[in-house]
Amino acid sequence: MNKHKVTFRFETEKEKVVTVEIADGDTILDAAHDNDIHLNHNCGAVCACSTCQVYIDKGMESLPEISDKEEDFIDRAINPRINSRLGCQCVVTADIEVTVPDQSTIIGH
Repeated sequence: MNKHKVTFRFETEKEKVVTVEIADGDTILDAAHDNDIHLNHNCGAVCACSTCQVYIDKGMESLPEISDKEEDFIDRAINPRINSRLGCQCVVTADIEVTVPDQSTIIGH
């Protein structure tokens, strides 16, 4: 099985960088939770909220195309950007780099 690297940066901790290795087909949310990186996921990873929003810094082209449903929820996210995606919807098939936005105002888990 192929392994890929996900590099996490954090909007609230500018100097912190964490790179993890994950299996082909895991999501960004899987990568975060399997490696004790806090990333909210209030809907349980079913694309029904926007709390697992991340900013894709490198590797956007290797992710699945954004669905209309995901795009609708990103529009509801806190501080969405052109490179926003939902971690639960991004199946990783190549090395990528992401920034986790400030999650301090999100209520939930």
